[in-house]
Amino acid sequence: MKTLLKYQDITEKILGASFEVHKYLGNGFQEVIYQRALAWELGKKGLSYAREVDQEIYYKELEEPIGTRRADFVVEGKVLVELKAISQLEDVHTAQILNYLKAYKLEVGLLINFGSKSLTFKRLVC
Repeated sequence: MKTLLKYQDITEKILGASFEVHKYLGNGFQEVIYQRALAWELGKKGLSYAREVDQEIYYKELEEPIGTRRADFVVEGKVLVELKAISQLEDVHTAQILNYLKAYKLEVGLLINFGSKSLTFKRLVC
């Protein structure tokens, strides 16, 4: 029996688009190049997305934000996507996307790395 993951239909399309980008471009480019190519592929798959979405970060009861963070994509208003173009993902990158999920009040995130020979990714749920 196949287990359904939350927003699996959306994450499968995002990952399919990511594999297409990596297949065409390979590794070795800056993150922004992959971001632009992925935006095009997401549009081709009929996914709505916002790119480089600013989110204010608050601390305890402070009324003013203490800073902002910017996620690479929020897809369909449900899935946060953070891109990397590095040799390998590390724990700090996982911590970053988990913090972004909390800040954006989203449950599902994809951490996608275009920098290695083969595309790598992590699906995270908060």
